[in-house]
Amino acid sequence: MLATANGRSDKVIPAPAGDRMLQVNDLSRRISRYRTQIDEAVARVVASAWFVLGPEVTDFEKRFATFLGSAHCVGVGNGTDALRIALLAVGAGRGDRIATAANAGMYATTAILALGAEPLFLDADSSHHVPLAEVKRAAESGAKAIVVTHLYGLAVAGIEDVAAFCRSRGVALIEDCAQAHGAAIAGRRVGTFGDAGCFSFYPTKNLGGLGDGGAVVTNDEALAGRARRLRQYGWGAKYNVELPAGGNSRLDALQAAVLSALLPHLDADNARRRAIAARYSAGLKTGIERPPEAGNAYVAHLYVIRTRDRESLRRHLERSGIGTDVHYPIPDHRQHTLKAAYADVHLPVTESHAKDVLTLPCFPEMTDDEVTRVIDAVNGWSA
Repeated sequence: MLATANGRSDKVIPAPAGDRMLQVNDLSRRISRYRTQIDEAVARVVASAWFVLGPEVTDFEKRFATFLGSAHCVGVGNGTDALRIALLAVGAGRGDRIATAANAGMYATTAILALGAEPLFLDADSSHHVPLAEVKRAAESGAKAIVVTHLYGLAVAGIEDVAAFCRSRGVALIEDCAQAHGAAIAGRRVGTFGDAGCFSFYPTKNLGGLGDGGAVVTNDEALAGRARRLRQYGWGAKYNVELPAGGNSRLDALQAAVLSALLPHLDADNARRRAIAARYSAGLKTGIERPPEAGNAYVAHLYVIRTRDRESLRRHLERSGIGTDVHYPIPDHRQHTLKAAYADVHLPVTESHAKDVLTLPCFPEMTDDEVTRVIDAVNGWSA
């Protein structure tokens, strides 16, 4: 049960003199930490004069597929395109009903709408994930495909059961892994349970590049072949369009080279994220609902708490020099462009969470002193 904060005085913990606001994710520190590897990767691509697809992309695709334990990886332009292309590759399209979570920032919904398909919104459980019961409801409602999101870096605990159910019903399962690079259940990485897994390499991700990028991973060779054609105009061979609905969504060689340089550090960086999350969970006072303890199933892309007086806590932390964010404040079915069409849809857990979730700083380059500072600031707040 979500409780309010206790009655302690509202104690502001000032930032150390001369320090700027502590961000939810400070990318400048990641760039500084890996500057040598990044510079070498960029120089190699510039010297090659091969900037789109090519050997750097092929090499990264092989490396990332091996890391995940997947047979195929297809690099694309961004995470949303990865979802769109994966859905097309499993045969979903215009007029189909495609189910997705409503609490994950509109990304899957955007991909579904781009197909001319109809989103079917599913409610979450206390872990912020779509439970098996909602997946079953989607199948009974005629969903052609289901997008399951591993939200905030936490693998869906029931993903094996969800995948087994979808296979038994002939419903395509797409895993949205944009926030869960490297998360694993029983030694198996997310992205390998469904028909396809989709990743974003946006700079803030656990594995992020210097711009947009994405990938579709799969163990299905035919699906991978369709995804490769769809990312480049539907070509089977150059200028020979074999598939409809193709587009231009190719992973840049520059991004691929940088991702290859950072991939060997991903597990260690995820371990550091988990250590920060564990300190938060142990140190935050009663009245703050924390993420569940989940071992390697959690890669702490975001550390999201719940509190009934979110805006008060946000203001308090800002005065203490600590940045926060809200992931996500508006459920998909309540977005301005959709709310009229979905006025009769009520997802009580999703709607409740949207009012009280709050993201605290969590990134591998945070110092132990900064983690303590956040804990002390939160514990010095009262509603």
